[in-house]
Amino acid sequence: MHSEQGRRRKAATMLAILRDCIGEAALARARVLNVGCSTGLIDDVIAPAVGHVIGIDVDGAAIAIAKSHAPPNCEFRVGDAMALDLPDGSIDVAICSQVYEHVPDPWRMMDEIHRVLAPGGICYFAATNRLCVMEQHYHLPFLSIIPVSWAHRYLRLAGAGDYYHERHFGLARLRRLVSAFDIIDYTKAIIESPDRFMTRYMVGSGAKRALGLMSLRVAYWEFPGYIWILRRSGP
Repeated sequence: MHSEQGRRRKAATMLAILRDCIGEAALARARVLNVGCSTGLIDDVIAPAVGHVIGIDVDGAAIAIAKSHAPPNCEFRVGDAMALDLPDGSIDVAICSQVYEHVPDPWRMMDEIHRVLAPGGICYFAATNRLCVMEQHYHLPFLSIIPVSWAHRYLRLAGAGDYYHERHFGLARLRRLVSAFDIIDYTKAIIESPDRFMTRYMVGSGAKRALGLMSLRVAYWEFPGYIWILRRSGP
């Protein structure tokens, strides 16, 4: 929630990808919805580059923090990602970054994002693969891969918690989750051009970057995570 450096890095990558996809001028006019905005650190970074930002999160304490430092063109609301309190077609750009695994019904969430996007609107969608060896929330190897009942016990044995709430999907299920949209895949681009997309912190250089590109070519289905732009059909 409070990792300012990490969130600002993510926000810089989001902006670079959104600008590449729709252009700086269109982004500057855009009505943006950030689903799962937490304490609003990402919104602070993107706000100067867009028209208006609405951040929602189920965590009232996080929203209170976000409101305390909100830029003039940002508003923050306690809200449910599965029942967005927004009119149909009222949003140009949605952000759904590392959120799907936390939501009780991610299918309903994606239906809601599709509903509130204007025709031709886009969603920045970042998702971790269930087959990621090192689980991103608890930093325990294989936690998201093993059966859920084992994961609960694993957390307890590691002293990291009592219950594993997150539910990650593999590639095939992620594609089904976003099947209502057209997918523009930026995963390879951010590894090939880390300076262009502000991802040097993520992909590194030399052997690590080469390994990532090779993994994408030969085993995309087991890549640790994906960054997609989801476009709602329409003009």
